[in-house]
Amino acid sequence: MSCRWHSYSTTTELEAATVQTILQAARSAISQRGGFHIVLAGGNTPRKVYESLRSADTDWSSWHVYFGDERCLPPDHAGRNSRMAAQAWLDHVAIPRAQIHPIPAEKGAETAAADYTQALKGIGQFDLVLLGLGEDGHTASLFPHHDPGDMPDAPAAMAVHDAPKPPPDRVSLSAFRLGAARQVMFLVTGESKRQAVQDWRNGMDIPAAAIRPAGGVDIYLEAGLLESAGKT
Repeated sequence: MSCRWHSYSTTTELEAATVQTILQAARSAISQRGGFHIVLAGGNTPRKVYESLRSADTDWSSWHVYFGDERCLPPDHAGRNSRMAAQAWLDHVAIPRAQIHPIPAEKGAETAAADYTQALKGIGQFDLVLLGLGEDGHTASLFPHHDPGDMPDAPAAMAVHDAPKPPPDRVSLSAFRLGAARQVMFLVTGESKRQAVQDWRNGMDIPAAAIRPAGGVDIYLEAGLLESAGKT
């Protein structure tokens, strides 16, 4: 599987390029298939991207929004990925509420994973999957020493327990389901990610590497993380 590394001099440039990539993917999907199915990343890295999308010129009525993972917290908890995305972006645009699909992680990891797997039945390839990269190489809530769900028989959504960072209980789309996408892009910022980038580029078996879409992945990162980060 190919990994395409795109480096940017500043975080601002990376965020602007990400916004443009998302909007181009939306235009293409809506033109060709009548709808745009996007999976959102959580965490701090995409927040400004989401804020920038508030003013985008796009057909919001054709967007369908999903989440790569969620923490088992109440729906209005500040630590929820769905809450962050709503505050930064989704509450400010005209995407029909029925087309925004948060993971019901407040039900507990097992029930929420089963419900979300059911909700994704009938949904084919995602048009675009956004992901981040953790210091330990994790992505979504797929952590080292946990099953990434990268085999074809993996459920679409998996319960995650004993996560190495709080909260311990989460729900994550499986690596196989995340890879069932026309385009997958990782957003990587921050000096703390340098080792994870190096491990990935050196072929180590980090969780992020378990996501293997047919078309490969695009990694958008700050140029400094690419310098002296292993082979090119």
